[in-house]
Amino acid sequence: MASLNKIFLIGRVGKDPEIRTFDNGNKLATFTLATSESYTDRNGQRQEQTEWHSIVLNGRLADVAAQFIRKGSNVYIEGKIRTRSWDDQNGQKHYQTEIVGLGLQLLDPKPQAQPQQGGFSQPTYSAQPQRPSAQHQAAPQPQTPPQPAYNPPYGAVAQPPQTQRRVDPLDPANYPNDMPFI
Repeated sequence: MASLNKIFLIGRVGKDPEIRTFDNGNKLATFTLATSESYTDRNGQRQEQTEWHSIVLNGRLADVAAQFIRKGSNVYIEGKIRTRSWDDQNGQKHYQTEIVGLGLQLLDPKPQAQPQQGGFSQPTYSAQPQRPSAQHQAAPQPQTPPQPAYNPPYGAVAQPPQTQRRVDPLDPANYPNDMPFI
């Protein structure tokens, strides 16, 4: 039986990311993310419910978090749910559910001091290594779509497309004269 563990969150960061660097050079970033949902209750009052999520980012994503994410940042996280358990000094078992980030997109506009060339889109980051992106290559030039053959250029006389005659395979008139019918 197939299964899927995938989650998509858009929310505000609750605290600056805590960055830990290990002996082998790998980095780990942890922070909280708040997602809010509003609804109208039975009495017609507008209610808002906020859910807090623990986010864990590894490797390149941890580097991005350390550099760009701050408390209040609006981010999109794509990842999976993981529950860890451990025993404390008293032998009591503890559980923590967290989101392991596999993709990250910054949703805040860039600061005015650093204008972005070519638009307002924010970069998207992924945990998987990628081939050199198209950002490092020249942007492709837009091409005009091909025009149908029956659509002549401006000023030319338009000729409608040739209509084809429908052939009925059961009609004897569509067969050669020397073909016998049974």
